[in-house]
Amino acid sequence: MSNSPTTTAVDFWFDPVCPWTWLTSRWMLEVRKTRPVQVTWHVMSLAVLNEGRLDQLPPHNRELMGQAWAPVRVLVAAQEEFGPGVLEPLYTALGSRYHPHGLPKTRATIEAALREAGLPERLAEAGDTQAYDAALRRSHQEGITMVGQEVGSPIIAVPGPDPDADKIAFFGPVVTPTPTGEQAARLWDGTLAVASTPGFYEIKRTRTVGPIFG
Repeated sequence: MSNSPTTTAVDFWFDPVCPWTWLTSRWMLEVRKTRPVQVTWHVMSLAVLNEGRLDQLPPHNRELMGQAWAPVRVLVAAQEEFGPGVLEPLYTALGSRYHPHGLPKTRATIEAALREAGLPERLAEAGDTQAYDAALRRSHQEGITMVGQEVGSPIIAVPGPDPDADKIAFFGPVVTPTPTGEQAARLWDGTLAVASTPGFYEIKRTRTVGPIFG
């Protein structure tokens, strides 16, 4: 009999323009160093999520929603052509430019990220069309269906109290800066603990600081 720990399958929905999602995604990569997890990445869209309520957003968030379409369209186009394995490296290339480096959310930035991820620059053209919007909306809706409308990015889905039932999905965790090492592992263990508790829904407090990029 093998003594190796069981690998935990995790689904992670992300919008690359969200700085909080970037921090959580880097935490997930830290977890992978110390815990047996297998992460499947999925694209969600804050632009889709906020359709019909843009007038309720602050001006800077309305501007961000306009910039948010192109990168998710390009991510979905890359996935459709080259498979889901390209999402992690392309997200890393995009997110590192948008967040720690503070580069503008322009086509030039997307093209640079595509080059870093070993993908053709022509995929940037998808950002200016609606050709992949149906696939984008399907991916987005898959995550939202699991967790509900009163959330944002990221969404993670992990095994719940019944291992034979569907996974339990949450918004978050929202954390800054990204936990590393044993701190990352402890937060992961806690995430699995609350997910395994029947009837658990929410832990939340007011954010007092903005995203901190290490």
